[in-house]
Amino acid sequence: MKSLRTELLTFCKAQLTAQVASLVDFLLTIFLTEFCGVWYAYSTFFGALTGGIVNCVVNYRWVFHADSVKMKHVAVKYFIVWSGSILLNTWGTYFLTEFTNWHYVLTKLIVAVAVGFLWNYQLQRFFVYKNIRIFSSFKKNKSL
Repeated sequence: MKSLRTELLTFCKAQLTAQVASLVDFLLTIFLTEFCGVWYAYSTFFGALTGGIVNCVVNYRWVFHADSVKMKHVAVKYFIVWSGSILLNTWGTYFLTEFTNWHYVLTKLIVAVAVGFLWNYQLQRFFVYKNIRIFSSFKKNKSL
């Protein structure tokens, strides 16, 4: 069983990478909407897609230390989770914006925080990167 300190460190690193990915996501969304005239729902989709790619690469290398597993295997699982995330972010932002008449950036922020904690982190931890540390530990112990 992992120690509380290890769990907390992993969670904090995952949240940091989520913030970086969210920054990429929000900047692209706002740029496409405000400067390119793209409808905010489409911009949200492309922002979430780009942020997801950033998040996957950084999590693979730094948060979950998945170097012992082929990127292709992680990418397939990540694609499943991030597809759900993109749909939740896009449709959640659309519905919340349309039904509240709030600015799309505010609704996107609310939806992104909810999806990040309740969907992304949970599924990445328990599905995408579930056995990564086991594989890493096995490789290290095997060389002893």
